[in-house]
Amino acid sequence: MTTHALDATQELAAFLRSRRESLDPHALGLPSRRHSRRTPGLRREEVAELAGISVDYVVRLEQARGLRPSADVVEALARALRLAPDERAYLFGLTRQRPRGADKPSTTAAPPLAGLVADLSPLPAVLMNHRYDILAWNDAMARLLLDFEALPPRQRNAMWLCLIHPEIRQLYVDRARVVREGVAHLRAAWAAHPEDRTLSELITEFIARDEDFARLWAERDVRGNGRGHKVLRHPDAGVIAVHFEVLTPLQDPDQRLMICRPADDGSRAAMDRLRAR
Repeated sequence: MTTHALDATQELAAFLRSRRESLDPHALGLPSRRHSRRTPGLRREEVAELAGISVDYVVRLEQARGLRPSADVVEALARALRLAPDERAYLFGLTRQRPRGADKPSTTAAPPLAGLVADLSPLPAVLMNHRYDILAWNDAMARLLLDFEALPPRQRNAMWLCLIHPEIRQLYVDRARVVREGVAHLRAAWAAHPEDRTLSELITEFIARDEDFARLWAERDVRGNGRGHKVLRHPDAGVIAVHFEVLTPLQDPDQRLMICRPADDGSRAAMDRLRAR
């Protein structure tokens, strides 16, 4: 058996050829040609015309001649080849480029995810984007933290609440660690979404309003915190320790689902009391 090492340049060439050959020129409304087509799909010159690039460039890409197309060219090829979202992401990955729209955050919960959040009760669950904006929550999370529905939309942000909201500021037993982890997450999110002006404005506000945030931001700690432990001092139920897990859906990668579970029997009993209320 002969094996071949995987090579992104060769794969890019093969992928472009396969997608070009899979297209039906008549379905795309392309004019008939005088000569019959000896190969399936579109001709290279037709892809070049649809993408607004030269035929020579398409030829060199399909021959794996070491080109690295820009993000604009990749976007044009994806559009010309009618790539599905997963195929478009694959093309951007092969060319080591960031897809357009990668910096556009989710501002509303995807309906299937909102339904999942509700169905996770009695476990507290919340859906956020990379800014920590709270997009959906269930009753169990509202009982554990606060009634998000009563907040103005701009204040439905987990970091804003931890830094500024008077009740949430007192809720976390180890607030310093929670803030540190949140700052490290926001720094990573800021670097990954450089065009998100709302996120930049939010960070600027936090730096101006909170000395701890400003100090931690200057330390340049970068970390994603997808799993951990938090202890809350609930005004009605007493001390509650929870383990949390953060999951990222494949179909909505900017949305993050956080699920909390009681960490011990005492915390489970406390959460049962909250649910009974």
